[in-house]
Amino acid sequence: MRISPALGGSIIVLWSFGYPLGALGITAMSPMLLLTFRFVLSALLMGGAAAVAHARFPRGRQLAHVAVAGLLTQGVQFGCLYIGLELGVPSVIAALLIALNPVVTAVLARPILGAHLGRRQILGLAIGVAAVVAACAQRVATTGPLDAGVALTLVAVLGLSLGGLYQQRFCSDVDVRSANAVQLGVAAVPVAIIAAMTPEAITDPLRAAWVIPVMVLFSSALCTTLYMRAVNQAGAAQAAMLFTVIPSVAAVMGWGMLGQRPDVGVYVGLVLGAAALVIGRSVRPTADSTVSVTAGRPGSPTPRTQTAGSSRVGP
Repeated sequence: MRISPALGGSIIVLWSFGYPLGALGITAMSPMLLLTFRFVLSALLMGGAAAVAHARFPRGRQLAHVAVAGLLTQGVQFGCLYIGLELGVPSVIAALLIALNPVVTAVLARPILGAHLGRRQILGLAIGVAAVVAACAQRVATTGPLDAGVALTLVAVLGLSLGGLYQQRFCSDVDVRSANAVQLGVAAVPVAIIAAMTPEAITDPLRAAWVIPVMVLFSSALCTTLYMRAVNQAGAAQAAMLFTVIPSVAAVMGWGMLGQRPDVGVYVGLVLGAAALVIGRSVRPTADSTVSVTAGRPGSPTPRTQTAGSSRVGP
C-alpha cells in the first residue's frame, strides 16, 4: 500500500517546519532542556488524546516493542541530534545527514525485513540523494570544518532509520495515538537525565513560551503520529523517501521564519526530490520482496506475509 498524497504532504510540511522552529527554540533555551519539555508535554498531550478516544494502549511484549521503537525514533534521533547541535554541528549539516534516512533505511531493510531493492527503487534513491545534496551543497561549502558532533548526528540518522524499520516489523498493529504517547514518554527519561546532569538555561523566556507549545502540537504530537501512520501504512522505506524533499521545503520555510534566503540549489532539490518521490511511489512490491512475520497481535501465531513496502499484515 502506498502513502496517500495528503498524508505524505502533511508529513513533509510539518517535518520541514520543525527545522526552523527548532533553530528558534535553541536560541531561547538549552537544547536538552528544550527537548525534555517537548517530550514530556507531548507525551501528556498524546496520552490524554488517546484516553479520550478510548484507544487501546500496548501491553506486555507489545509495550516493550513500542518502547524500543520510541527510544530509537525519538530518544536516539533527537537526543543525539540536539547534543550534536550543542557541540557545534551546523544545522545545515544536521539536515543533510538526517535527510539521508532513505538510503540508510534501504540498506538496513534487507537484513531486518529481507527486502530487495529493484532498479526503480535504486534510481529513486539516487535521485533523492542528488536532491539532498543540491539543496544543501552551497551551505555545506560555507560551514567550514566539521567537528566531532557529526558522529552523534550520524547516530541520530541510524536511530531514525532503525526506529522506522522496528516500527514496521513489530508495531504495525498498535494504535498510533497511544503508541506515540508511550514512545514520547519513554524517550523523555534519558533526555531528562542528560538535561539534569548538564548546565541548562533559558535565555529568552518569551520565545520559549510560544515555541514549546507549537513544537509539542505540530512536531511531536501531529507530525510524529502521522509519520508512524505512514510507516504502518506503506512501510519504513516508502516513509523514509519523504526525506528527499524535506531539506528543500525546510529551506524555503527558513526564508520566512529566519530570514535565510534559499539559493538555486534549494529549488533544484525540490524538483529532484519530487521526482524521487514519484519514482518511489510507482514501485510495486514483488514476490521476492516479502518476508514471513507473525500477525503482531498477542496470541496470534499464524505466519503471514509482509512486503518491504507495506507493514500491513495479512489480507
